[in-house]
Amino acid sequence: MTMPNSSAYAKVNGLEMYYETHGAGPEGSRPLVLLHGGGLTVGLTFSAVLPTLAAGRRVVAPELQGHGHTADTDRAMTVSDLASDVVALLDELGIVQADFLGFSLGGLTALEVAVRHPERVGRLALAATMYTQDGVHDEVRVPDYSSPRLPSQDDFREMADTYAALAPHPEHFQDFLARVSAAAHAPLPWTADDLRGLRVPTLLLVGDSDFVRVEHAAEMQQLIPGAQLAVLPATTHMALMQRTSLMVPLLGEFLGDGG
Repeated sequence: MTMPNSSAYAKVNGLEMYYETHGAGPEGSRPLVLLHGGGLTVGLTFSAVLPTLAAGRRVVAPELQGHGHTADTDRAMTVSDLASDVVALLDELGIVQADFLGFSLGGLTALEVAVRHPERVGRLALAATMYTQDGVHDEVRVPDYSSPRLPSQDDFREMADTYAALAPHPEHFQDFLARVSAAAHAPLPWTADDLRGLRVPTLLLVGDSDFVRVEHAAEMQQLIPGAQLAVLPATTHMALMQRTSLMVPLLGEFLGDGG
């Protein structure tokens, strides 16, 4: 994991939103915004790929409401509000347009930004992201923790340890997980026509043993004009962003340097 060039908090929509910046890019290039998964942090989601992604461009990596360093509020945790927070952060930082890489809940957030604010998005990479709740396997929608698709006990332990180390109120971990689960399983705000209306270059990334059904990812690829789809073999949800031998070249070719 690279150390950030800087880290700070921005006041957005009633949040003290933590964000990191990494790397630097050519003058006038688009930065890359990384949006982490539910229950995770910048480090837990992107540590394996961040050094390469930041090698030739500016990367902005916030932690969403209630995650990592960002304290929760009494506000409901919804995909629409998380996306609004990200757009407000871009405004605060003077970023007119960025490329986006979102994983899981972060992918839902990135998709919402692209649908509601298409002018803010240059390129869109969505990892383990669905557009309707029936896009995930049954054992994810109604969690069956014996399923190998779901996070392991070691995964949950790592989440808990990280939350204890970073969160402003580490005693709230179980409440936090419940809120994240509710946000991730709530009805999603898009239609097939919303996806057909996207005009940003889009890359869909999914593991063959992911939360998201491969058939659903293929449907999204057909709906989004010009979208690309990569299915990573022998890859679960939690392993997806760690598959550097596959993920790094895919992202590098798609995202480029933001020019």
